[in-house]
Amino acid sequence: MTTRILFVCLGNICRSPAAEGVFRALVPEARTDSAGTSGWHIGDPPYGPMQEAARARGFDISDLRARQFEAADFDRFDPIVAMDARNLRAIEALRPAGCATRVALFTDYADGAGADHVPDPYYTRDFDGALDLIETCARGLAARL
Repeated sequence: MTTRILFVCLGNICRSPAAEGVFRALVPEARTDSAGTSGWHIGDPPYGPMQEAARARGFDISDLRARQFEAADFDRFDPIVAMDARNLRAIEALRPAGCATRVALFTDYADGAGADHVPDPYYTRDFDGALDLIETCARGLAARL
């Protein structure tokens, strides 16, 4: 069975597309997507500074476009990975009754990084710091598949 993973953040222009790009480079056979719990940026490419930071590390995320998370994603992906607790709660609020799809924080795969969320570089401006943690989490998730 093909692994199908969905990465979710708030706007789907920084953290989740970066996580998707890093993960698809690590595990090219996995089917990946990313989404946001808000609809603010639907159809937009990843945020320019995040694209630049990712490209500097060899990850091209320019082909990705923002979309909003929807309840149907529970049928399409397993696991669904949230960048922080707020987005995890928003995902869980849409969980269909009886659905057993795994939903976890991305940092659950950080293997000792000591982080409980991936900080949003749209606000912190620390794109490299976010990518450091995203790479750590992606390696941890890949090791657990």
